[in-house]
Amino acid sequence: MDDELLKGSLIADEADDDEDSNEWITTFADMSMLLLVFFILLYSMSEIDAKKFDMTFQSVTKAIHGKMDKVATSRTEREEAGAILNQVMTRRQIIKAQRKVFEDVKYLQTTKGVEGIMSAKFEDGKVTIKLPSDVLFDPGQVELNERGEAAVRALKDFFLKHPDQYINIKGYTDNSQPGKGSRLKDNWEISSLRAVNVLRYLMKMGIKPNRLTATGLGEMDPLVPNNSPANRQRNRRVEFVLDKIMTGP
Repeated sequence: MDDELLKGSLIADEADDDEDSNEWITTFADMSMLLLVFFILLYSMSEIDAKKFDMTFQSVTKAIHGKMDKVATSRTEREEAGAILNQVMTRRQIIKAQRKVFEDVKYLQTTKGVEGIMSAKFEDGKVTIKLPSDVLFDPGQVELNERGEAAVRALKDFFLKHPDQYINIKGYTDNSQPGKGSRLKDNWEISSLRAVNVLRYLMKMGIKPNRLTATGLGEMDPLVPNNSPANRQRNRRVEFVLDKIMTGP
């Protein structure tokens, strides 16, 4: 009779425990433990079928573990969903902030020194400013000329105004290789030295070095095919890629 009452109690308990919220887990665990203690007391005071007792005990244990696993899995899924949501919200905030930076870049395009030569684009949360290499450097050279220094100086105040921006300086060339008498080995060296020299000039004007990186990409990623003098001129360029510096939470 006691077994039948206990089985009925377990069935009723399982039927009432179908809610998906986490609030029931503590009560469920307490009740299950009390039932197990009750089983042990019964076993100590009477003789019961050992096989039935073992089967019932395993059933209760399995039920507890199943509920606990379900809660743990549900909690993990919610944590993962929350992390993804936080990433999406953070990304949206970054893009919104970078759009404002891009609006300032449009005004920068009217500044003396870069007016008529600077172009810019906004893509995937990054702002890219382009200056022609032919403006910054003499043909086949890697040191900034006077006009090039003036153009980089025109960018200085903008970069100081936006200290939350990483600045990746990328140098590009066309597909024409250095002449035989050149001291430069190839386009990789030309583009790298040009990017580094621009970086050094920005540092000289007060831009913090931890905001700056320089990359030489040679003839990689041309804007247009290198099939005419005008197109090759377009591909010779220096880009300033601005990416927002992420602060702590």
